[in-house]
Amino acid sequence: MTAELVRGQNHPLDRTRVEIRVAAGGPVVAGVALGDEQGRLSGVEAVAHPGAPRRTGIEVPRQAAAEHRIAVDLDALPDAVHRVSVLLALPTGIGPLTTFGAAAAPSVTVTGLDGTGIAGYTITGLGAESAVVAVELYRRQDAWKVRAVGQGYAGGLTAMLCDQGLPQAAELAAEIEEAVGRGHARAVPAPAPVAASRSDRPGAGPSGPSAADRTDPANATAPDGPTTTGAGIGTGATTGTGPRAGAGATTGPGTATGATTGPGTAAGATSGAGSKAGATSGTGAGSGAKSVASPAPAGGGPVDYRHPKRRSTPTPTPAGPPAAPVPSAAASAGATASAGTPASPDGPPAPVAGDAAGWSMEERLYNQVWGMFEDLARSVAAYRSASDFAESRLEQELDKALADPRNRLGTAVDVARAAARDKHATLVTQARAALDRDLAQLAAESEVVEPALPPGFARWDNPVWQGYHVPLERPMALRLGDLHLPEVLDLRIPMLVRLPLERGLWIDSGPDAYARGGSPDPERAYGRRELGSALTDGAPEEAELRRLAMETAVAIAARLLAVHPVGDFAVQVIDPGGTAAPALAPLVESGALPAAPLPGAKGVASVLEGLTRRVDLVQMAVRNRAGDALPPDLDTAEQLLIVHDFPHGFDDRALTQLRYLADEGPAVGVHLMMVADRAQSREYGPVLDPLWRSLLRITPVPDAHLADPWVGHAWTYEPPLAPKGSQVVRQVLGRLAEARRAGRH
Repeated sequence: MTAELVRGQNHPLDRTRVEIRVAAGGPVVAGVALGDEQGRLSGVEAVAHPGAPRRTGIEVPRQAAAEHRIAVDLDALPDAVHRVSVLLALPTGIGPLTTFGAAAAPSVTVTGLDGTGIAGYTITGLGAESAVVAVELYRRQDAWKVRAVGQGYAGGLTAMLCDQGLPQAAELAAEIEEAVGRGHARAVPAPAPVAASRSDRPGAGPSGPSAADRTDPANATAPDGPTTTGAGIGTGATTGTGPRAGAGATTGPGTATGATTGPGTAAGATSGAGSKAGATSGTGAGSGAKSVASPAPAGGGPVDYRHPKRRSTPTPTPAGPPAAPVPSAAASAGATASAGTPASPDGPPAPVAGDAAGWSMEERLYNQVWGMFEDLARSVAAYRSASDFAESRLEQELDKALADPRNRLGTAVDVARAAARDKHATLVTQARAALDRDLAQLAAESEVVEPALPPGFARWDNPVWQGYHVPLERPMALRLGDLHLPEVLDLRIPMLVRLPLERGLWIDSGPDAYARGGSPDPERAYGRRELGSALTDGAPEEAELRRLAMETAVAIAARLLAVHPVGDFAVQVIDPGGTAAPALAPLVESGALPAAPLPGAKGVASVLEGLTRRVDLVQMAVRNRAGDALPPDLDTAEQLLIVHDFPHGFDDRALTQLRYLADEGPAVGVHLMMVADRAQSREYGPVLDPLWRSLLRITPVPDAHLADPWVGHAWTYEPPLAPKGSQVVRQVLGRLAEARRAGRH
């Protein structure tokens, strides 16, 4: 079983000949530094890099790539070598990435020669860094271990080599860049000739589309290779060079694409506003990504709102005739098909689950869900923009008709009003037809994607949970619920968040949360209809909301436990009043929670003291690279702290510890989930405001409160509760308990 490490954690190696496998969201340079017991390098000969790929016991790749395999023979290393550091850096001028924060987090896995996983580490938290020391293999008392480092450098390769204690850091960095450039030049074939009048989209090698095909928007096809658009995707999505051959982006003429963020991030979605009705169009750029608008089609036409990273046309083959033209309806948001799937002559190609860029089916499904989210955001933004344009045009034409005194007598004004209203109705009808077309394609895609989702991405009513077995590795993301917009209430987009969690959760259990001014009245009414007759006008409403909030917390905790290997994740609960016992029953009965939480201030202090000590010790171990010096009684599993009935039982010291855990805990595997009424916590004044802002607020009933500032949407969030009367959560926790008992024998 592959051990998933967090930053600073170490794991023993049971063999001396291993492979180090690297996967990143774009081309990276891989190297190895051989250090002594203090980590110092003897000179440039102690670094294996593309210009000198072989050192004694080490072999690294010669080129920049998104995947690497590094061969290590620890027995063959010189006796003076005690540390083997794996270095990753972004090459200059190759690929679109300039920082690691602009793509999916790189991951490193140490495996045996047969591919058996030993330890893995996903390097999260990177932003402006362009070089990173990923992991290190180190010798301690004649035994080798692997440690997750994750030390990034915004200064790039030179700064990283300099920090390794190498005086010739700048010269060696230049040598590595030169070697990578030479290797890239040998590996990349010369581009095919492109007509001077259509240089915005080069052909895909010898079989690229002809100049005539490129002129027709219906014949636009994806080149075989990296995407040629400047659009990017938000955190966690794949950018730059496509991981698979032919995974290029298809963006027809007239497309305006921009960067967006995924479900639940509440920032960065792009508005692509426009329609065949003549609405104005706009684009927005998200977190650090660029937005590039392609030239408008010569003959005019609708804006293409397809997701820039998803293929909707067949990829041309190296030999034979060019790909079939794409029907105009395929320009709808979410029109996807697998590579090589011919388009139907009567409509868009049938959607296929996993039809997105990615190294594994899990990553492809993850990126496809992101694409569906962004496509829905663009399509609804286009419809709303077209409707607003139609309204403004109606007002302008009515004002113009009434401004002329001659039209105020007789039937002229009535004729002008009727004509203006007819134009308005035509524009709105056309915009709605385009939206309905896009929504139909997205609904068809959702129907094939939902049944194919793995447990971490699936709803509780998905049949995949009936065949659940304890995983050997943690998934890349977790489903926290569903998102939808009022234009299409029956289309749900999974709200996925990357693992490990980088921010905590606040489940608002107070009734004031659903009467706040930011939520539209129709959405609040919808949320109350979903809750049903349990909500009344008295105290039972508040009590029912608190019960549902705690059930939501338990459902999320059970899902987190289920998607992690046995022993890699644990749950602790603070419940000073003891009122959460019914909701916690599944966790207690299965042994996921060893015992019911202690009531009162004593229980609060006990849990907070233990977790604060864990954060302090792990932070010191990370800073001093002494993960093997942690006390044996310290549980290194990731921890989820559920705080119920806050602020009952909390004093000033407990409040300070809670703030400390919220700020420092996620980096070392301690995550916070608050189940509280925001109104009750206001008695602490502004002290809790930073905590409130730092956590992702979700609700136990549907509520339109997840704001999308770039598009202006208010997404309605629905919690991941199991169907009423279902025992699926207890069944999953029971299988986890069986696996836990089997591991002890």
